[in-house]
Amino acid sequence: MTTMNDSEDSGASPRFAEALRELGLGEVLPRIRRFPDATRTAAEAAAAIGCELSEICKSLIFAADGVPVLVLMDGASRVDVERVREELGVEKVTRAKAEVVRETTGYAIGGVPPFGHRTKTRVLADRSLLAHGVVWAAAGNPHAVFPMEPKELVAHAGATLVDVRELSS
Repeated sequence: MTTMNDSEDSGASPRFAEALRELGLGEVLPRIRRFPDATRTAAEAAAAIGCELSEICKSLIFAADGVPVLVLMDGASRVDVERVREELGVEKVTRAKAEVVRETTGYAIGGVPPFGHRTKTRVLADRSLLAHGVVWAAAGNPHAVFPMEPKELVAHAGATLVDVRELSS
């Protein structure tokens, strides 16, 4: 594990580092942790950080009637697309294709942060994220993550708090 103090070498993608500065969140840069192995999945990130799977904040792009929407979900849970559909009042919700994710956010799947995207999209955050004092999210590439208090993360993402987690049967 490496923790960098120089903002230029923080491990964040340059786009995300710039987004943090623009949002007045430059103090997050020294807290970004970069890992030699990918933290592309929630399980990989939790193992690298040494935290619970549910303390990972996944940033997932869906297509709601063809319009991209970001869903922030804890790493231990799955998104219930039917609940997302009902929440948004749309006909159909599907996982966005990789090229749509990159086009919408400016980042590749596995490194999508919860904010600082190329385009403005509707953001939903599952309430399960609020169960933790700190959650970890991608910092713009598949090797870097950053910690943030969940309420602060939800606020910076401009998210609406919802219940869209898949319930255990």
